[in-house]
Amino acid sequence: MSTEKSFAKGSAAPGPVPNGQIRLYSMRFCPFAHRTRLVLTAKGIKHDTININLKDKPDWFLERNPLGLVPTLENPAGEVIYDSPITCDYLEEVYTEKKLLPSSPFGKAQQKMMLEHFSKVTPYFYKIPMGRKNGEDVSALEGELKEKFAKLNEDLVNKKTKFFGGDSITMIDYMMWPWFERLEIFELKHCLDGTPELKKWTERMLEDTAVKATMHSVDTYKAFYKTYVEGKPNYDYGL
Repeated sequence: MSTEKSFAKGSAAPGPVPNGQIRLYSMRFCPFAHRTRLVLTAKGIKHDTININLKDKPDWFLERNPLGLVPTLENPAGEVIYDSPITCDYLEEVYTEKKLLPSSPFGKAQQKMMLEHFSKVTPYFYKIPMGRKNGEDVSALEGELKEKFAKLNEDLVNKKTKFFGGDSITMIDYMMWPWFERLEIFELKHCLDGTPELKKWTERMLEDTAVKATMHSVDTYKAFYKTYVEGKPNYDYGL
C-alpha cells in the first residue's frame, strides 16, 4: 500500500497487517490523526498508512471502526484502536523503546489534565473561521482564544521549561502541536502576540524531526481547507 491517495467506497480492502508492523488509517490533513502520525514518527515505529476518504468511506473501513473516524490503528492480530489520545497511549505502552510519557503516575496524570484543558481550546479553530465565513463578528471568540493561549503561556512561565512536560518534547507537546501548525491557515497567528513563551515553544517545536517529517506547507493546507470549507474536500490535494 504505497500510495498516499485516499481510499473511498468501492476500493479494494487492504490485506492483513504484516507482523512487526502496525497500520494507521488516517487523513492527510486531519489534526487528530496528525497526533498519531507524530507519535509513530517520534518513536520510530514501523507502520503503513492508509488514507481514508472521509466523505465516502469504504465499507471495509466501517467494519473496522463503525464510527468511521480517523485516526484508527490496526495491529497484526486484527485488533483495532481509535480516538487520538487512546491511539497515542496505546503506542506508548506497546512500543517502549522511546518513552514520551513520564514514568511517575503523577507525571502521567499531569499530562492528562493538560490534555483535558487543551480539549477546550481546539473548538475555537473551527468556530472562528466558520464565524468569519458567515460574516459574523468573531472578536469575542478571538478574545477567548487569546485568554486560553495566555494560560498556556503562563504554564510555561511557571514551569520555567522549554516544553510543556519539561526541557524535552513529551507526549503533551505532540498532542497540542497540530493546531499550532495550522494557526496561519486559520488566520489566528495574531492570537499569539501577547504570549512570548508560547511563541518560543512553537519555534522550538518546528525544529523537531517528527514535526518536520509530518508537516505540510501553508499553501497546501490553505488549498485543502478551501475545498473543505466549500464542502468538497480534496483529500488528495497535491498528490
